[in-house]
Amino acid sequence: MGLVLLAAAATVAARAADASLIGRTAPDFALPAVVGSNVRLSEYRGQAVILSFWSSRCSVCARQLALLDRLYSTYRSAGLVVLAVSVDDEPMHAEQYARTHTTSFPLLLDTTKAVSRAYAIDRLPSTVLIDRSGVVRYRNNDDRADDSSYVAPIRALLDDAVAAP
Repeated sequence: MGLVLLAAAATVAARAADASLIGRTAPDFALPAVVGSNVRLSEYRGQAVILSFWSSRCSVCARQLALLDRLYSTYRSAGLVVLAVSVDDEPMHAEQYARTHTTSFPLLLDTTKAVSRAYAIDRLPSTVLIDRSGVVRYRNNDDRADDSSYVAPIRALLDDAVAAP
């Protein structure tokens, strides 16, 4: 009984964390890219950003990264940025994945899990959509997501102007 209550409390806490991020400034971070230099989220202020949390051992994540790559190629010129954050325990696994599955956007390493904790990631794949002002607007934990589940939120983010400081 105690374990059931503990699991239920953890689920409620994760959902509360999800809800608490919506409408708030996205937690900033700097992470190394699997290939290339470090990436800092705040450098993309003024652009709509999709953060995708993934693992090399997650087959659904691979499909989602391919989907996001297609969406990125469509909406990049309108100001969309995609950053994929690996939560692999071993950076080597993410690096091996990156060598065999190329994407047009950076694959980042969150080896300490600090970024995934800041965004209360409790399942994979998870995506967080951030508007041009740096505010979290949407969160998607649906492992059955397809192009249509992203198009409307992406267009809404791209249509929004940057909020005045």
